[in-house]
Amino acid sequence: MDNKVENNNNDRVLAAVIYIISFFSAFIGPLVIWLIKKDESSFIDYHGKEYLNFFISYAVYAIVASILMIVLIGFVLLPIVGVAATVFTIIAAVKAYDGQAYRIPLIFRLIK
Repeated sequence: MDNKVENNNNDRVLAAVIYIISFFSAFIGPLVIWLIKKDESSFIDYHGKEYLNFFISYAVYAIVASILMIVLIGFVLLPIVGVAATVFTIIAAVKAYDGQAYRIPLIFRLIK
């Protein structure tokens, strides 16, 4: 769903910041931005929900991979999850700054 949506520059920057700040504060930073701005901008609301769904999904993947370390497959899966999370976060930040509604692959959409 790479649709270009109409929004102002401030909304695009804040939506991108949701993803960028996650490198420093994985949960609290993006959550605070989303909670403060979600009612003012549907674009920020979309990206905030997308990031929180992404965070929940990849936390579950990391926990499962950690548990699977018992049978050694987790030692392969955990780095893959980490690299995928990093790559998808960067892509999402760029797409948000570009004004696109990007859907991160392989996530559970629990927050609608």
